[in-house]
Amino acid sequence: MNILERDPSDPQKHKKEGVNPLLKLVLELGPLLVFFFANARGEWLVQKFPVLGEFGGPIFVATGLFMAATALALVASWALTRTLPIMPLVSGVVVLIFGALTLYLQDDIFIKMKPTIVNTLFGGVLLGGLLFGKSLLGYVFDSAFSLDAEGWRKLTFRWGLFFLFLAIVNEVVWRNFSTDAWVTFKVWGIMPITLLFTFSQMPLIMRHSLEDKAKEETAGK
Repeated sequence: MNILERDPSDPQKHKKEGVNPLLKLVLELGPLLVFFFANARGEWLVQKFPVLGEFGGPIFVATGLFMAATALALVASWALTRTLPIMPLVSGVVVLIFGALTLYLQDDIFIKMKPTIVNTLFGGVLLGGLLFGKSLLGYVFDSAFSLDAEGWRKLTFRWGLFFLFLAIVNEVVWRNFSTDAWVTFKVWGIMPITLLFTFSQMPLIMRHSLEDKAKEETAGK
């Protein structure tokens, strides 16, 4: 039994790992929304659930609930597909490790550094994979796009650089702005930036789409 998601070239991948796109989005964004809400309403949550006061201030309450929500999202993914998506799994492991350090040492620097670590890791893995001739982005987007080898190489390179950009932006924000500003940017800033970047890659995707090329070849006959 495969614990991790299947290789994009596995023809059985889509049969066994299909999940409603909206539900997948909820599983990915849910923990972030929990983090934002808990940080914004930390004192209210402690009043309603005094046990949460053991975590500390709002950012620590948010960290504890973020860890719990992340773990639940991974469990839900496993229950639905019997596999664990690689990128959310890596991100979840880092959340649990750095979240535990944040709570144990009562120092929010660890949870603030988590996006830097994760994005640097993803960017390094994608760019490093290219050095060995592997376009690893197929693990993320293979269910959405079918590209030729050159298309996957170019898209992987661009996403690798984008992840490194996100790591730098996170460092700038958490080091120069308040904790509340960082949490707000993490939840409501990163997603729009990522969506804009994703849409900006559509021309490349369309140029290298195997489906579009197949249609052109059929029309030319």
